[in-house]
Amino acid sequence: MMVSFKATLLKFDEQGEKTGWTYIPIPQKIARQLKPDNKKSFRVKGKIDEHPIKSVALLPMGDGDFIMAVNAGLRKTIMKRKGDTVKLILETDHAALKISPELLACMEDDPGALAYFNKLPGSHRQYYSKWIEAAKTEATKTKRIALAINAFSKKMSFSQMMQAQKKAY
Repeated sequence: MMVSFKATLLKFDEQGEKTGWTYIPIPQKIARQLKPDNKKSFRVKGKIDEHPIKSVALLPMGDGDFIMAVNAGLRKTIMKRKGDTVKLILETDHAALKISPELLACMEDDPGALAYFNKLPGSHRQYYSKWIEAAKTEATKTKRIALAINAFSKKMSFSQMMQAQKKAY
C-alpha cells in the first residue's frame, strides 16, 4: 500500500545516540498503513517532495510511532531543513539488501570477523555497508573496511569501533 502525507522536519536535541539527528516523524496511523501490526524497523521507498528514495529505514520510537532520519546529503538535495514541511509518498520496500562486495571479499580472510558480521541483525549489516559505500575516496573506503573488519574480529559494536579509533589518534 502507498501512503501520501505531509510532515515537518524535526531535530533531536539531547536524545542519546540520536542527538542532533534531523528526522521526519511517521505517526502510528501511517506506519500501520505501510506495515500493519509491525513494531520493528522496516524499509520504505517512494519520494520526499519530488526526490526518489529507496531502502530508507523507518525506526520505531516505542509508542507505535516511527521516525525517518534525513541526513545532510538528502536535506541538501531537497533544499529543506529543520522546521520545513515535506511531502512524502511512501510504500514498503521489499528489495533485497546488498552488502558491500569489497567488505565481503575482505572478510573471506578473517572467518571470525565474518561469523560475527553474519550474526548481526540485517539492519546493522546494512548500516556498515552503507557507511563503507558512502566513502568519497578509495582510501577512505579501504580505511573503513579495515576498521570494520578489525572491529568484527574483536566483536565490537559500531560505536565501540568509532570510540576506539578516536582514542588511537
